[in-house]
Amino acid sequence: MRPTNAAITAAAVLSLLAALFTQATAHSAGPGDTIAVPVDDALAALPVRDEDRTGYERTKFRHWTDADHDSCSTRSEVLLDEAVTAPEQGARCLLTGGSWYSPYDDIYLTVARALDIDHLVPLAEAWDSGASAWTAGEREAYANDLGDVRALIAVSAASNRSKSDQDPATWQPPATGYRCTYATDWIAVKTRWGLAIDTTEHNALTSILADCPNIPIEVTRAR
Repeated sequence: MRPTNAAITAAAVLSLLAALFTQATAHSAGPGDTIAVPVDDALAALPVRDEDRTGYERTKFRHWTDADHDSCSTRSEVLLDEAVTAPEQGARCLLTGGSWYSPYDDIYLTVARALDIDHLVPLAEAWDSGASAWTAGEREAYANDLGDVRALIAVSAASNRSKSDQDPATWQPPATGYRCTYATDWIAVKTRWGLAIDTTEHNALTSILADCPNIPIEVTRAR
């Protein structure tokens, strides 16, 4: 079971009340370390550099694995976790019935196959901003990250395919009320995995956050 957004937010608030981590801490944190900072500081701590897609292939990120060998792939695990109405789970984790909310476009769906599991920070974007230097195992872990509820999200297939591999400079959720959460979660995922941002991405995130509360985020570094 993945941690919920509410749990992440509550934990971040408690951590900040205890002691705020500095930008230097965010820069120097290693795998397993927890960072708790206001989102504006988390954005400021991300390295800014040009992106490079040379050599990218989606197959270099093995995904929808079954890490705990319970017959439910990563895709099914997310659908089970995020269901508004729980589906029935059959043999080989076949899901029938149930309902889901797609925050990107503010709609409800009642058929599991109508949903995609979106990598909030797309695989190609991860490659561009640091994952090209990772091992195959690290890329697999990224592609199947159930350790942070913000990394993978069930959304309508239409909204996911509209987004494709774009970053916030060229795509934002059609549901405008979700854009602050989207930008904040994007920064959290990039922080978790030690990924960089480019200048246009930084500028877009800065612009979005200007209209958002500077909420605390808590991130456990994956690498």
